[in-house]
Amino acid sequence: MLAIAILAAGKGTRMKSALPKVLHPLAGKPLIDRVLSSTHGLKPNRRLIVVGHQADEIKGALKSTQDLDFVLQKPQKGTGHAIQQLIPNLKGFKGELLVLNGDVPLLKEKTLKSLLELHKGSDASVTFLSARLDSPTGYGRVFTNQSGTVKEIIEERDCNSEQRKNKLINAGIYCFNWQQLSDVLYLLSNKNSQKELYITDTIGLLNKALHLEVDDPFEVKGINDRYQLFECEYHIQEKLKSFWMRKGVSFIDPISCTLSDDTDFGTDVIIEPQTHLRGKCNIGNGCHLGPGSVITNSKLEKNVLAIHSIINEAIIGANTSIGPFAHIRPESNICDNSKIGNFVEIKKSFIGKGTKINHLSYVGDTTLGSNINIGAGTITANFDGKSKHSTTIGDYSKTGANSVLIAPIKIGSHVTIGAGSTISRDIPDKSLVVERSKAIIRTKGD
Repeated sequence: MLAIAILAAGKGTRMKSALPKVLHPLAGKPLIDRVLSSTHGLKPNRRLIVVGHQADEIKGALKSTQDLDFVLQKPQKGTGHAIQQLIPNLKGFKGELLVLNGDVPLLKEKTLKSLLELHKGSDASVTFLSARLDSPTGYGRVFTNQSGTVKEIIEERDCNSEQRKNKLINAGIYCFNWQQLSDVLYLLSNKNSQKELYITDTIGLLNKALHLEVDDPFEVKGINDRYQLFECEYHIQEKLKSFWMRKGVSFIDPISCTLSDDTDFGTDVIIEPQTHLRGKCNIGNGCHLGPGSVITNSKLEKNVLAIHSIINEAIIGANTSIGPFAHIRPESNICDNSKIGNFVEIKKSFIGKGTKINHLSYVGDTTLGSNINIGAGTITANFDGKSKHSTTIGDYSKTGANSVLIAPIKIGSHVTIGAGSTISRDIPDKSLVVERSKAIIRTKGD
C-alpha cells in the first residue's frame, strides 16, 4: 500500500505574489501539476494534498484532477505539524507514506521508484533523498554513521559552524513506514529557532533511517523565489530544446524561444527567434515558424509557414502560409494550400483548401469553401449586438476590397462581390453583386 502526501500549505512569501506559490507556471504547467505528474507511474492508493494558505485557490486549480484528498493545515506550524494533520485521514492505513513538496517540480518518477525500492528492500523506517551540494546554504544537513545509516538531520538554522561545513543535504523527499511514523509524530517538539514542528526530527525517533543520494542535485531543487523559478525554467527549456535539436529541429536562436513539455515536432522544422510554443502543440515536417510567433494548443500540418503571428487552439493544413501579423483564434480550421496574410484575424471559422485571405480582413463564425479569394479589408459582420451569426461562402467566389458581409448570410459558389459592397442578403451561385450607395458630389458654391 502506498499513500502520497504533497505539502502545499506554505505562504510562499518570497515569491511576492498574490498567486499561491505551487500554482506558478513552469514551462506552462503549475508547479504542483509537475509534482503530481511524477507520481502517476507509482500507482498510489491515496494522494493527499496538504493545503493551508490560499487553500481554496489551490483546490480550485486542481478540481479536475481525480483521486485527490485535501487536508487542511491551519495554522501552519511546520512540516511535522503538516504530517500530523494526516493522522485522521490515514487511520487504519498500513503501508508506506511518500512525502513530497509542492515546490520541487523537477523530480523524476524513476527517482521516486528508486527511493521506494530502497526503502522496501532495506526494511527501513524512513528513507529519504539527499544531495551533495557545493553551496549547501539554506538546507538541512544529513549526518550518518560509518555504516551509512542516518543519525540525524539538523536544519541549517540550528547547525553550529562545524556542522554547516557538511555538504550532504536533505532534499525533503521522504518515504516512511506509516505505522512507525504515526507512533512517534506526537513526540515532536518545537524547541528550535523556528518554533515549529520539523518532520526531520522523526529521523532520530525512528528505528532505521537511510538516505538515497541523487545523481543530479538540480532534480531536487526547490523554488522559493522568482529567481529560482527562472533557474528551473531555464533548466527545462535547455533540456527540451536540446532534445528536439537532436531529433531534427533547427533553432536559429534557441535562447530566445520557449517550448512546453507537450510540444511535438516532425523533422526539418525551423524555429526562428522569439517564437514560443505553449500547451499541446503538434508541428509537422518542414514547418517554418517565426520570427516572433506564438503558437498555443494547435496542430500544424507539414510545410506551414507562420511569420510574426499568433495561432491559438487551431488546425492549420499543409502548405499553408500564415502572416505576417495574422491572428488565428480558437476553433479555426484552415485547410491545405491556403494563405492567411497581413493583419488578418480568423475566429471560429473553417477555411477551405486553396483559399486566400491576403490583407486586412476579419473572418469570424464563417465557413469558406475552396479556392476563394477574400479581398483586402473584407469583414464578416457576425455580431448584431446580442448574438453571433454565421457566414457561408461557396467555392471559387471572390469578394472585392472593403466588402462587408452582414451575417447571417449565405454567398453561393462562383460569386463575385464588387469592391466596397455591403451585403445583407443571400446571394445565389454564379452571380455578380454590387451594392453601394450612390455618390453625391457637390462642388464649391452649390
